[in-house]
Amino acid sequence: MPSSSNQPTNLITGGAGFIGSHLAQHLLNRGEKVLIVDDLSTGQASNLESFIDHENLDYIEGTVEDDRLVAEAVGRADVVYHLAAAVGVALIAKQPIQTIERNVYPTQLILDRLGERARRGKQVPCFIASTSEVYGKNPKPVWSEEDDLVFGATTKPRWSYGVSKAIDEFLALAFYKEKQLPVVVGRFFNVVGPRQTGAYGMVLPRFVSAALNGENLVVHDDGEQIRCFAHVDDVVGAVVRLVDTPAAHGRVYNIGSDTPVSILQLAQRVIDRVNPNVKIDFQSYSDAYDETFEDIRRRVPDLTRIANTINYAATKDLDAIIDSVASSMR
Repeated sequence: MPSSSNQPTNLITGGAGFIGSHLAQHLLNRGEKVLIVDDLSTGQASNLESFIDHENLDYIEGTVEDDRLVAEAVGRADVVYHLAAAVGVALIAKQPIQTIERNVYPTQLILDRLGERARRGKQVPCFIASTSEVYGKNPKPVWSEEDDLVFGATTKPRWSYGVSKAIDEFLALAFYKEKQLPVVVGRFFNVVGPRQTGAYGMVLPRFVSAALNGENLVVHDDGEQIRCFAHVDDVVGAVVRLVDTPAAHGRVYNIGSDTPVSILQLAQRVIDRVNPNVKIDFQSYSDAYDETFEDIRRRVPDLTRIANTINYAATKDLDAIIDSVASSMR
């Protein structure tokens, strides 16, 4: 049964992941109850160590591809944050089947259960985590939420990630339209911070880890790819405020930072701040992934919509972000 106390129960799928664990901590700090479901396929139990014994935390190790588990968990929730997904370019390039299945099927299960509760008169707010990958290779210098999605050929597996998350978005917005489900879709742009692993291709923890270990930083291609990095605390705060804001429901939001930096500049900043004795090595995409890999040269969000809706602005600059990642890894 849903929580009957004054403390709402927040279901976080993928709550042992990088963003999910920070979200759980944020909600516990607000005095709310948290129910985490995570199968630890990419999340890590160690991410929950500092608050696993919290009286308001309930953790179930299981998959959101299990319809009975989803029914039970969604049935207990007053708010749902659906973050469970395949993560990272390296994983997508290696396991495209798993990527598509894990991104689409659980979202459908969760929305179906929420739709059922809505039909019975209980509207449960829901956040669906999406990604900047849905823009594909749209050539615009800055991407806003109403822009076209431009994907490459189906023979290039990397686009399967963006396409599968776009399906999630279509589904979520359809549930808002047909069943008035209070859904918010958030497109994350390079979220970084403590507890993030470089194991799935995430560039900043990969760089910081190498620098701390005295190893050269490996930059793919020419390093002129443009990205924007936002600290996980800023992003998690925005996610919760969006869900708490009825005017945000039924809409899509870019969430991140809009300060662009090239990957080469990022590598140099990490060297300057973490270990001036290491150097930069370059690696081709075909050596890093495979010969079908295609990258996005520029990825910068327009944050006008989220700024207008919840007065959002990123508070931590790149140097502060690098320092926080380095100190957590030390």
